Amino acid sequence: MEEIDFILDSTEESMNGSIAHLEKEFLNIRAGKASPQMLGSVFVDYYGSQTPLSQVSNVNVPDARTITIQPYEKSMLHTIEKAIMIANLGFNPMNNGENIIINVPALTEERRRDLVKQAKAEAEDAKIGIRNARKDANTEIKKLEKEGASEDVCKKAEDDVQKLTDAFIKKVEEHLTTKEAEIMKV
Repeated sequence: MEEIDFILDSTEESMNGSIAHLEKEFLNIRAGKASPQMLGSVFVDYYGSQTPLSQVSNVNVPDARTITIQPYEKSMLHTIEKAIMIANLGFNPMNNGENIIINVPALTEERRRDLVKQAKAEAEDAKIGIRNARKDANTEIKKLEKEGASEDVCKKAEDDVQKLTDAFIKKVEEHLTTKEAEIMKV
């Protein structure tokens, strides 16, 4: 039935969205290595509007422990420095008059555990999103059944939705395991 195929496709799309969101959130959880994505949440006041840091400066990673930020306009140095402090990322930016240098501190054991907890919370959110997609799909299938669709077809569709859910939950677990290993690696 066309409607059931549509329900399954939209459910899979929704679950893929949960995985994509999880991957994006995992990029923000730093694993001890410097990366430009660490500053992805920093917004700078650029002539009255909040602008992403990457649009007002060049962000580079010369080595695994250093991030350099070179503003396109020298007058933006103090504004960028202040924005990094306000973002509360745990970094201490240093201004040398030309660019801003951030030394990424090595993670302590306690901080690593906190990051793992944060990663687990993000994974749980993704699982909740997947389960909500399953619930919505099953509601739609039940509606079709009430409208006269065959019981066997609806039962098979519900089984397909459950298989999709299991597969996506497994993907979340795999992502979490990988991220956890990355965070705990010294």
